Amino acid sequence: MEVLPWACIRRMPPPLCTPVSEDSASIYKMPPATRSAVILIVFFFGWFVLTMLWVLNDARRIKREKEQTRALSGRGGGDMVWIAAGRFTMGATNGGFDEQPLHDVKVAGFFMDKTEVTNAEFASFAEATGYVTTAERPREGQPPGALVFTAPVDGTREDAGGWRSVAGADWRHPEGPQSDLIGRERFPVVQVSWEDAAAYARWAGKRLPTEAEWEYAARGGIMHAAYVWGTELKPGGRWAANFWQGRFPVEDTGEDRFKGLAPVGSFPENNYGLTDLAGNAAEWCADWYRADYYKTSPHRNPPGPEESEDPDEPGVPKRVARGGSFLSSETNGAAYRPSARLKAAPAYAASDLGFRCVRSQ
Repeated sequence: MEVLPWACIRRMPPPLCTPVSEDSASIYKMPPATRSAVILIVFFFGWFVLTMLWVLNDARRIKREKEQTRALSGRGGGDMVWIAAGRFTMGATNGGFDEQPLHDVKVAGFFMDKTEVTNAEFASFAEATGYVTTAERPREGQPPGALVFTAPVDGTREDAGGWRSVAGADWRHPEGPQSDLIGRERFPVVQVSWEDAAAYARWAGKRLPTEAEWEYAARGGIMHAAYVWGTELKPGGRWAANFWQGRFPVEDTGEDRFKGLAPVGSFPENNYGLTDLAGNAAEWCADWYRADYYKTSPHRNPPGPEESEDPDEPGVPKRVARGGSFLSSETNGAAYRPSARLKAAPAYAASDLGFRCVRSQ
């Protein structure tokens, strides 16, 4: 075999390589306009793919939330609405001293009953469990019963109506033994204590809302507004909730179409799709009541104080209620304002007090 000099070997092209001529290299060069068009096409194609992936992912999320909502609504009935996490300013400067100071709160997302728990839903619970409510039990030697508000008969004498303890009043007989639930299946259940509401929530796989969750949901994203529907008491000349019109407690004129409780959902939803967060029946919350809690309340998911303190009745533990009722008016505290705080002993039951439930995601 002939051996080539080293100098010749260095000048030989690498094996299997073909020299590239100037003419063949020129095919990889593009005019600037063509190159720009290719870049734009690649960009828009990538943007389209990413957009479709986002849309598909969001569609899956919405479907999952709807499936969760249907699952949550199975036991005990009642539709639930998803309330996304967010921030809001809690409290008010033009309300009671216990609504101050204003403070920013961040709330995690949760599901909430669209309406107050109805008589039909509570009946399902009582039938399934045999539960006996606080008002149906004798206490301290007293017969079973609860508080009932009675409006004046002739609308003139202030002492002809008001609150009375009525034997035989309970959730099945809201105004006393002579009353019943026929035709009231879609009315909010009342005459339930905090203990009763908590028992129902446990059975339904839910819980009572914290005070912060309730106010956040009630505001519906409208911050610093006096009412859950906005800034006007009577928007567009129409009443937006079921509460007292007229001189309390003498006469309720019923301008909102109702004297007393109304079927749930009788008034428009707020921006979160919830109804009756103002008026109709007041609603129990999970929290203990403490008048000065806002001074030390945490800014993230406040759970309420560890114990109750009410300066009006020292030594009497109380839970929070929200939303006011059909008895609330501008002249007796306007408790239908989203920031207004009510309070009652856990065993308290009355003809204008009910509840709704929530569930964490």
